[in-house]
Amino acid sequence: MSSKVLILGAGLIGRPMALDLLGQRDFEVGIADLSLSKLKTFDQTNAKTYCCNLRDKNSWAYFAEDYDYFINAVPGFMGYETLKTLISFGKPVVDIAFYPEDPLALQSMAKESGAVVVCDMGVAPGMSHLLSGNAAAELDRLHRLLIYVGGLPVERNLPWQYKAVFSPDDVIEEYTRPARVVENGKIVLKEALSDSEYIDIKPIGTLEAFNSDGLRTLVHTLKADFMAEKTLRYPGHIDLIKALKMSGFFSMNTLNEESEPFVPLELTKAVLFDQWRLHPDEADLTVMRIIAEGEKSDGSRWRIQYDLFDTADQSAGIHSMARTTGYAATSALRMLKAGLLTQSGIHMPEIIGQNNEIVKFILNEQQLRGIHYEKSVERLMPETFDK
Repeated sequence: MSSKVLILGAGLIGRPMALDLLGQRDFEVGIADLSLSKLKTFDQTNAKTYCCNLRDKNSWAYFAEDYDYFINAVPGFMGYETLKTLISFGKPVVDIAFYPEDPLALQSMAKESGAVVVCDMGVAPGMSHLLSGNAAAELDRLHRLLIYVGGLPVERNLPWQYKAVFSPDDVIEEYTRPARVVENGKIVLKEALSDSEYIDIKPIGTLEAFNSDGLRTLVHTLKADFMAEKTLRYPGHIDLIKALKMSGFFSMNTLNEESEPFVPLELTKAVLFDQWRLHPDEADLTVMRIIAEGEKSDGSRWRIQYDLFDTADQSAGIHSMARTTGYAATSALRMLKAGLLTQSGIHMPEIIGQNNEIVKFILNEQQLRGIHYEKSVERLMPETFDK
C-alpha cells in the first residue's frame, strides 16, 4: 500500500529524492517550492506540485495535512521554523535542512504531537553521524572522532576550483559560522576555516581540510576526548575564501556609499553564486572519511574507518551530492515506513546509528542505488594510537 509523502523544497536535493520515491512506486509524492521552473521539471512525472512560499506556513500547511510523511529540504535559514510546523502535524518527518538552531530543543514538542522525526539525515550531517554512532557503539571508550567530507567538481577550474553542489547560502554558512569542536572532552568554538591541513584521499589525491560546524548534536550525544568535522576542498581554495573574509566581503553591515547603501555579503553572494553554479552537464563527486579511534573493554585499541567516494549519475542527470544526500533521506524515510523506528520524538542519526538493524537497512538501500560506504577496522599498537 502506497503512502503519501510531501517534500518541501524542489532544489538540487529535492528533485532526486522525489524521483527516487516515484521510481519505486512505494510513495505518492507531492513537492512544494516557490520556483515554478523547478516544479516544471516534474511535468512528465506523477508528482503533485505546489507553487507556494514555504516561509509562509499559511500558504502550504492546509494541504500538507493530507500527507502521511514529510521531508524537510528547505534552505537552512528557514529550516527550523519549517520543521516546527511539520512536527505540529504529528506525523513522521525526515529533516535535511542545515539550520544553526539545535533540533533537540524541539524534543518536547515532537513527543507531545506524536511525530517521529529523524533530523540531519543527509550525507553530512547524516550518514557521517549515523556511522560515527555505529562505530562508537563498537568501542567502550571513544578517544578520537574525525569526519572529513566534501562535495567537489570533477573539473577543476581556476580560481575557485569549486562548484556549489547544494544551497550556496549553506556554503557561505560553512565559511562564516564558528565551528564547534571537542578538545580534551570539552566543547570549544573555533573560527570557520581554521586548523587547515592536507589529507590524501584516493583516488583524488591531496585535498585540504578546514574546521566547519558539522558536528552539530554530536558534541552532546557522543563522549570523546577529541571530535572535529572538516570540510574538504581542492588545495588553494581556503586562501581565496580567507582573503574575502578578511577583506570584509562576508560582512552583513550596511555600507552607505555615494550611490546606494549595500550589504557586502549580498554583493558577494550575487557574484560568487553565478560562478559557483553547477550546471547540469558538469560532473561532481562526493568524498567522506570517518575515523573513530578508541578502546574496547579488554584494553585493546582500535581504529574504525568508513570511506565514501561517489560520482554523479550522469545518465540520470543527478549530481553526486544530490544522490548521497537525497538517498540518505529517502532511505531513512523507507526505514520509518518499515516500522524500524516508531518512538515519537527527535532522533539524531548518531543515536539511531547504534541500532545495527537500522544501519544495515539504510546502507542496503543506498547500495541498491550505487552508493557504497567501505568499512575498515584496524587494531592499533600503543605507540601509534595517540598520533
